[in-house]
Amino acid sequence: MAVGPIAVNGSGKSALPLVQQLSKDHEVVLKTFRLLIADLCQQFGGGHPGGAIGMAAIGVALWRYVMRYAPHTPDYFNRDRFVLSNGHTCLFQYTFLHLTGYKAMTFDQLKSYHSDRIDALCPGHPEIEHEGIEVTTGPLGQGVANAVGLAMATKNLAAKFNQPGYDLVSNHTWCMIGDACLQEGVGLEAISYAGHLKLNNLTVIYDNNQITCDGSVDLTNTEDVNAKMRACGWEVIDVENGCYDIEGLVKALEQARVSKDKPTFINVRTIIGLGSNVAGMAAAHGAAFGAPNVAQMKKDNGFNPNEHFVIGESVRKFFEDLPARGESLVRDWNELVKQYSAQYPELGGEFQRRMSGELPSNWKDLIPSSFPEKPTASRASSGLVFNPIAEKMENFMVGTADLSPSVNMIWPGKVDFQHPGLRTTCNINGNYSGRYIHYGVREHAMCAISNGLAAYAPNTFIPVTSSFFMFYLYAAPAVRMGALQRLQIIHCATHDSIGMGEDGPTHQPIELAALYRAMPNLLYIRPGDSEETAGAWITALEAKKTSTIISTSRHALPQLKQTRRDGVTRGAYVLQEAENAAITLIGVGAELSFALEVAYKLKESGIVARVVSFPCQRLFEQQSLEYRRSVLQRHRGVPAVVIEPYAPNGWERYADAGVCVKRFGHSLPGKVAYKFFGYGIEELTEKVKGYLGRVEGDEVLRREFVEL
Repeated sequence: MAVGPIAVNGSGKSALPLVQQLSKDHEVVLKTFRLLIADLCQQFGGGHPGGAIGMAAIGVALWRYVMRYAPHTPDYFNRDRFVLSNGHTCLFQYTFLHLTGYKAMTFDQLKSYHSDRIDALCPGHPEIEHEGIEVTTGPLGQGVANAVGLAMATKNLAAKFNQPGYDLVSNHTWCMIGDACLQEGVGLEAISYAGHLKLNNLTVIYDNNQITCDGSVDLTNTEDVNAKMRACGWEVIDVENGCYDIEGLVKALEQARVSKDKPTFINVRTIIGLGSNVAGMAAAHGAAFGAPNVAQMKKDNGFNPNEHFVIGESVRKFFEDLPARGESLVRDWNELVKQYSAQYPELGGEFQRRMSGELPSNWKDLIPSSFPEKPTASRASSGLVFNPIAEKMENFMVGTADLSPSVNMIWPGKVDFQHPGLRTTCNINGNYSGRYIHYGVREHAMCAISNGLAAYAPNTFIPVTSSFFMFYLYAAPAVRMGALQRLQIIHCATHDSIGMGEDGPTHQPIELAALYRAMPNLLYIRPGDSEETAGAWITALEAKKTSTIISTSRHALPQLKQTRRDGVTRGAYVLQEAENAAITLIGVGAELSFALEVAYKLKESGIVARVVSFPCQRLFEQQSLEYRRSVLQRHRGVPAVVIEPYAPNGWERYADAGVCVKRFGHSLPGKVAYKFFGYGIEELTEKVKGYLGRVEGDEVLRREFVEL
């Protein structure tokens, strides 16, 4: 695609005159940057120098000339978002944060890369907690999907709030990628989806150095990347001399910003480790160059080989006006918001609330106080609880991976998030103001895009994803990244047990709960009926810095009189107490009613059982020792048996025995599947009785977890 000086930068004018004015400084800036990267990696003998060195000119074009941001107000709401998907090149971003004036990224902090400093702001991959970093990246391809989510957030806010003469939300999302990001499936899922949505406020900048860890890219990929991107609905711009052509890069970036109806892919040819002994080779990717090579690079560029971490005065001066430029953007935007709020007071008030990330104080009033007594699948209960909230409160962006009929997440009058010009054959259409997202069969991208939506600004968006629980194994890397970043994302996982039936072991998530119960900063909650489902949603909505999976059933569950939504918030609670109990039965989720029925059958045999509902292990761990003991009663010598058709891993912390499943499932109707695996009430009762008989005669057995 031809590139011309037709676009504009943050000031409303093309940056090209400034580029030409400052071009005399470009050579020393590029040399300084590249040698600084080499020094930073050599200091502690590690890191990833090659990509950052090759991308230097891209960074100058972006941070110095094109991108709209405010180093001294890093959370400026309408700032452009930058995502470094090839996160191993993090020194590229850290160094530009320092040079452009982010206060936290002092020179001393920049030099902490790969050090043993606990307070270092330069971890081995970018982390969202640090000033100027929008999302945590590292697993390749995730950042591409995050960027799609960030661009979708802008589109949705703009469609809701922008008015003639008031482009309140107008930021652009820039995503830097490497060769490997174009090999990862999640990146390609997101690229396909962004093209479908025509996200013209998204630009992907491809550092095309044709190198990955194992060697040259043609070892594994020989496709026509540009043709592939065009086929996915992207505008493509080529920059041939990406190591030096700052003017060409600025032209490409500016043209991308004003794209009318497509996202833009800028294919920039670079040389990894430019100027080093391993330039253009895989060895430049992930290792320091060695002191002799770094010294030689300095000599070759006219620098003193005995000086380190050199940033000359001319380089400092080159970037020095960027904080002031940023504060000017902030002042202009704040004035725009002030004028907007005066002219549109209702929208202005709503916009302020969205920026603050607060839900209206009455959101709990929308949750039903009671539910129908007929047996109800807890996936349907989810809809009863959450859909009235999603309908009324626009913080929520609700999506599904092609399972709308199954997950019950549609509210009356919902509008789909789609490009407004799309007209589908099935007549499901929408616009950018819509908040129901059809992700297609892209579970991994759905969750990674949701991370981007959530990261746009704290709680401005609360993404909700939905799919079968088993398919959250496909999405697990993105779910993990959301939890790691302390993002509030709610994953609505249905069909969560062998009770889902005939689809068989491919769809029956025997082992998956163990993964998510172990995952830090994630609440995995299995509610047992509608009342507990209400508790699960309340807990998830109040967890502002935690991700949640609400795990629900396909099949109808009895509605239990003893369940309490406030009990769910504590992780576990006594469902049915009994004096002088011989056993505690722990029921979980879709199998909660089994514990009550077994307790009733045991009573017929003269055995007194108490029943505990245990929807969330992590919430229970957060309770006091006194509370946990009062619920389980194990400290009084009362053994506990858990009933759950999942792998038993982890239950030995809370129970003495378990009726669990250690093999893959079986393709049978739900009730028959339960019977096949030994979850008939009579059989469960006999197992518990047998266990009690064994522990009465074997004191040691009480201290061992027994699989029944």
